[in-house]
Amino acid sequence: MDKIRSLRFFIATLDGGSFAAAAKGYGTDPSTVSKAIHRLESDLGIQLFQRSTRQQRLTEAGRRYASTARRVLEELTACEETLKSQNDTPSGTLKINVPVSYGRLYIRPLLKEFCRRYPNISIDIHYDDAYVDIIEQGIDVSIRSGSVQDSQLVVRQLSPIDFIICASRDYLDRHGIPPGPETFQDHSWIRFRYKQTGKLLPIQVQGAEGVSEYDPNRSFIVNDGESMAELCAEGLGITQIPHFIARDWLQLGRLLPLFPSQRQAGTGVYLLYARREYLPARVRVFVEYITEAIQAQGETPRSTWAERLQVFQPDSLS
Repeated sequence: MDKIRSLRFFIATLDGGSFAAAAKGYGTDPSTVSKAIHRLESDLGIQLFQRSTRQQRLTEAGRRYASTARRVLEELTACEETLKSQNDTPSGTLKINVPVSYGRLYIRPLLKEFCRRYPNISIDIHYDDAYVDIIEQGIDVSIRSGSVQDSQLVVRQLSPIDFIICASRDYLDRHGIPPGPETFQDHSWIRFRYKQTGKLLPIQVQGAEGVSEYDPNRSFIVNDGESMAELCAEGLGITQIPHFIARDWLQLGRLLPLFPSQRQAGTGVYLLYARREYLPARVRVFVEYITEAIQAQGETPRSTWAERLQVFQPDSLS
């Protein structure tokens, strides 16, 4: 039986005058209380109560011990109540790790409203495309794009990743719209190279027989997704970029979608946090807020707004 529970039984017996009174207050039986106090006395090597058939009277040592035990329990209770209040009230520093492009384009615009709702939460945000051990680095919440296999974490999918082949109107005015993948080699392309592996991201297109990969010309190779969109908008080539990078450029008309979006199996945007039985309120409200905000933008764990895009046809440029 743990020491704290024995101390609580000891003080309850002192206050109630008997094992029976203490047992009633804690919803147990007198023999359990008696055994706990006997063990406490055995551990201490002193007698706490002088026992008679009618009452329990403290010894001198018991009186001194009771004074300290009561103070310890009061301080422990006060500490527990403070911690519980802090855990129930969204406050403190929230450490967040986000991918560079998704963090800038999707998460950063949401932070102003989050801070307005929860003024007692301070944000410490870190932009990084590399894998981060959030437990080792003390990060509360991480958002990752790609695939996730960390079984030690709670993983909530925010959306799939839909890739969109785009070009600027200027480029299409000069070079025309490729009618299909068979003409990809006739065009300039802006390609993405993974920093970790050095490999190029293949161009993928859904066909009648499934997804096909293409390796067309490489006029530009970059390792930054937003740079791909910028170079494409400047008319330097065609590119295939994730929906979260393409969104604003498409809305502004700086980029035009040429083919239906293509989804890579097993990839998505995920929100991760450590497995905790008692999740801090600052983490809980952030997870809920981001999930709701992304859904309000037309994305769910199984779909994105890119599925509803209307591609441009050759006659749309006339």
